[in-house]
Amino acid sequence: MLQLRVLCPPERTDHVLRAVRADPGVAHVVVSRGAALEPEGDVVEAYLTRASADAVLDAIDATDLARAGAVVLTDAGTTLSAAGERAEAAVPGEPDDAVVWDELVARTGEESRLGGTFLAFLSIACVLAAIGVVTDSPITIVGAMVVGPEFGPLAALAVGLVARRWLLVRRALAALAVGFPVAMAVTGVTAFAAEWTGLLELRALPAQSQVSFIYHVGWSSLVVALLAGAAGMLSLTSAKSAVLVGVFISVTTVPAAGYAVVAATLGDWWQCLGSTAQLAVNLLGIVTAAAAVLVVRRRRSGSRDRVPTRELL
Repeated sequence: MLQLRVLCPPERTDHVLRAVRADPGVAHVVVSRGAALEPEGDVVEAYLTRASADAVLDAIDATDLARAGAVVLTDAGTTLSAAGERAEAAVPGEPDDAVVWDELVARTGEESRLGGTFLAFLSIACVLAAIGVVTDSPITIVGAMVVGPEFGPLAALAVGLVARRWLLVRRALAALAVGFPVAMAVTGVTAFAAEWTGLLELRALPAQSQVSFIYHVGWSSLVVALLAGAAGMLSLTSAKSAVLVGVFISVTTVPAAGYAVVAATLGDWWQCLGSTAQLAVNLLGIVTAAAAVLVVRRRRSGSRDRVPTRELL
């Protein structure tokens, strides 16, 4: 279940209470009048099912309430409640499969921000991938896949396109357009520095190696990217977030970027081109499949797509 906490002006408390209590997916409602100090007002708390979250947020006018107070929606964790079980039974569908659109937009929006941490993780992942290429180490390549944070902007791009949130689309594109060139530049400098200091010896890349799958582009590359994008978005839109680790390992986005840098450093432009094409195929496939999953789930749930409060503030 989810926990909803609303800090609202006293004149709007009764409206919030009526809206919350009218939904069959709400199990518990608590009101503390005058409890909020900044801004001054009342605090309303409720426990509700994931399937009811969007309807309740619409009913209480969450967008307007966010301007005057705050609306917080969090995972309630382990909840032992007979009323909670009755609330989940009263709402059609499986609780874990419900899509909370405000939560999805807010989460992908946070993970798509271009900042120092994002650039650091992407650069580290790209350098790890380059080391894996030079040492012919698939294990290091897998490590680079896990470290890479690029799925956040890719998911945000899919959400923004489907929900027509152009600010989210621009933010995701900026993260990808700036992040990958910066990470590849850092990798190139690191490669030259490692060779100059003798830490690594850059030699011609063999035509066949344990990591040659990175630049071999084919239908399998597109299929894997589509499946990874679908699985990743299913994980984000449900309560099964552990699946994301498998998604990170299955796609060759960061490894392709690292391989392209190493190949360019050695003047092997054919393999550099192949790696770049692999990167483009994976990025396009992930976004396409993720967007398709969102379209299908949106039609099945019938949820209305609202502008999330955090994008308005």
